[in-house]
Amino acid sequence: MHRTRVMIRTLGVATAVALAATACGPQKAESTGSASASPSSPAAGASPTATSDDKPAEPSDSASPKPSASASQSPSAKPSSSVSPTPAVKPIMANGDDTEQVRELQARLRQLKLMSVAPTGFYGSKTTAAVKTFQSKNGLTATGSVDAATWKKIEAASKKPTPQELNPPTVNEPDAPDPNCMQGRVMCISKESRTLAWMIDGKVVSTMDVRFGSENTPTREGVFDVGWKAKDWTSTIYHTPMPYSMFFSGGQAVHYSADFAARGYSGASHGCVNVRDKGKLSALFDQVQVGDKVVVYW
Repeated sequence: MHRTRVMIRTLGVATAVALAATACGPQKAESTGSASASPSSPAAGASPTATSDDKPAEPSDSASPKPSASASQSPSAKPSSSVSPTPAVKPIMANGDDTEQVRELQARLRQLKLMSVAPTGFYGSKTTAAVKTFQSKNGLTATGSVDAATWKKIEAASKKPTPQELNPPTVNEPDAPDPNCMQGRVMCISKESRTLAWMIDGKVVSTMDVRFGSENTPTREGVFDVGWKAKDWTSTIYHTPMPYSMFFSGGQAVHYSADFAARGYSGASHGCVNVRDKGKLSALFDQVQVGDKVVVYW
């Protein structure tokens, strides 16, 4: 199959194909992934979608010691006065969750002027801070997590979000830059705000919405360099177009995604950083040089 490649770095054809062997394509958010997405594969890394594994576990009944036979037969033995601790209230939503209910929560918090960023569905530090503020103002314990009592009050204080409020057409507000983004030429990519900020010496030149890989095929986090670029590229694994690809970690690249443009955050990549504004990415592609920094962070 013929493909036109614009290779800025001097690489052999075999090397370029090898680097792109893990190149990603779109997938549904509910995809279960495949064996190639295991943590040991090239596409592995920290997951962009957190789970609720850090929620408090229910206390075990087996934790209370049982009296021995000798103790129960002794006339001096007294029944234990220990009381099992009251289990913590299990939150409905908490830091690290990534759900449509979180999107609704964020939209309601925007109605209450407690959040300025567009809903993303990811429960991060900004959502936690907004929830704490609401709880403090409404006589609730300021945990930053949403339990049943907090959710009931938020629902009472706001209205059901419209589709436009849940998925506003405006670009997401960029997150505070990672310290590694403050010097040089950097594509500064925040997983929490789901934005890419093109920065030069600490100044934001342009921003755009992005999406990432699913839990099974996560986008790697860290500090990288643009290794090579290809204006017209097709994934060698998923056989999907990847226009304006800027590869920064093996087969993971920043590139335009028609699927992202059509479905938004209902889908996910196989590890790449998808951009849905083709015009903005085209302009960025012309500015970015091989060797420029790429920072992916929460």
